[in-house]
Amino acid sequence: MAKQSVEAAIEGLKKLLRETEGLEEVAQEKIKQLTDELRVTIPPFPPPHHGQFVVDVIRSGFLKFRTSEFEANPEKYENLAEGQSPKFLVFSCSDSRVSPSNILSFTPGEAFMARSIANLVPQFHDKERNQGTGAIIEYAVTALHVEHILVIGHSRCGGIRRLMSLGDNEEHPFDFIDDWVKIATKAKEEVLATAPNSLFDEQCRKCEKLAVKLSLEHLQEYPYVKDGLHKKTLQLWGGYYDFVNGTFQLWNTDNPHHHLFPGKPITSESN
Repeated sequence: MAKQSVEAAIEGLKKLLRETEGLEEVAQEKIKQLTDELRVTIPPFPPPHHGQFVVDVIRSGFLKFRTSEFEANPEKYENLAEGQSPKFLVFSCSDSRVSPSNILSFTPGEAFMARSIANLVPQFHDKERNQGTGAIIEYAVTALHVEHILVIGHSRCGGIRRLMSLGDNEEHPFDFIDDWVKIATKAKEEVLATAPNSLFDEQCRKCEKLAVKLSLEHLQEYPYVKDGLHKKTLQLWGGYYDFVNGTFQLWNTDNPHHHLFPGKPITSESN
């Protein structure tokens, strides 16, 4: 469809050149230039095949970004080309429904991102699980000097649900997932101890929030994070995005109150 539209535009320009003999030479040259640019900037689509959907999605997505963002804000992207100085390091789940750039409207350069199953942060000494996450934390704090670290949990998290459903003798373990979600075992144990008779979905919801709290505790084991907190150059934040009800809950490790958006502040006892 896009190719046909381009070809139609080119033919229309050619017809205009043929029919308008009195057109000034400069205008004719401009139309020829536009014709050539159309052919160069819009390459022909590849033959239809099973990967065409991918090509279409990526092409249209990038062209939309380039025209509405990149070309509309040249000074911003010129500055970003020279370096980044984000204020936030954000830990969020890999779940496709909870992109921080989408739900919190972060733009390029504002937040250094770390996404993983169930938005978990391993303990500092857990080297087997921690190389990727540890490198992100170290770089964000020591090189980029972020001022805030935000860990975002979310409703209906598949990783937390897997954790809560794990038994002692799991018959069909995943290669990596089960070991990873066990980072939050302490949160699971707290849920089972305090709400043993709650429905499974309610237990998962509680664990989703407790896992954020646990990740914030783990962050404070990292020496560069600990140093930033001591010097008051760094703050830790917990967040919980409920995509069922369209709310976002935010709290600071120094403040026991949770703030619900939209809505009025609620205390931690209201969880």
